[in-house]
Amino acid sequence: MKKYLFIFKSEVMSNITYVANILTNFIGYFLILYIFLNLWQYIYSDPSELINGYTMKQMIWYVIITELIWSTLGGRNLCRRISDDVKGGNIAYNINKPYSYIGYVLSSHLGDCAIRGVLYIILGMAVGLLFLGSFPKLTIIGVISVLITFILSIVISILLITCIGLLSFFIEDSKPFYWLYSKFILVLGVIFPIEFFPVWARKILNYSPIYAVSYGPAKLFVDFSYNNLCLVILSQVFYIFVAYLLCKLMYSKGVKNINVNGG
Repeated sequence: MKKYLFIFKSEVMSNITYVANILTNFIGYFLILYIFLNLWQYIYSDPSELINGYTMKQMIWYVIITELIWSTLGGRNLCRRISDDVKGGNIAYNINKPYSYIGYVLSSHLGDCAIRGVLYIILGMAVGLLFLGSFPKLTIIGVISVLITFILSIVISILLITCIGLLSFFIEDSKPFYWLYSKFILVLGVIFPIEFFPVWARKILNYSPIYAVSYGPAKLFVDFSYNNLCLVILSQVFYIFVAYLLCKLMYSKGVKNINVNGG
């Protein structure tokens, strides 16, 4: 565990020097929020009107949180990095290292997300307050709970994207699969809450990774309840376990293929 903590700290220290670059990237995040603010203001004729159980403020805060999670993740760079490691042979140097490649990727990318996440949370909350004038009603316990689910959603996303990157062991290029995954999350987990989809689709989405990585933390922020908190945490723990096992399986089979083929 100490070696992974060291990798995490090293990545955090490395990314401190890129704070200006992170702040520049925030401009894109701000523009997306501004577009959705105007979209939902147009859709809601009355700010207190309920559409599928959401007021206008709740809907905008939902988009702020889901975009915050997605922007913090930096999934495209992670997928490209793993894909390049596999195709370029750099992954071979990690086979005999005294740590797991999956653990290395997870701790390293969490360090990469840490500074970006802190800055985006501060700036995202400031933008939301500027647009809407108030935060959703949350207790201290509620805020801590949302932060925990935020971190767990990042962990799940890293593991799922690692699985996609490891597909490069078996196919020429895994990046198109990441493109499909990102659009799937964007349409079904970022722009709209699950309640906006047909009943048959809700039943599927409630058991999908979207519930754990996007919908759950955002729903808790806009409408916190202990019952939902338990459901979200259980879903996240389940998907962390499943995604980690899938990563281990793909990595071990990929390394075995390298050894068999003399790579």
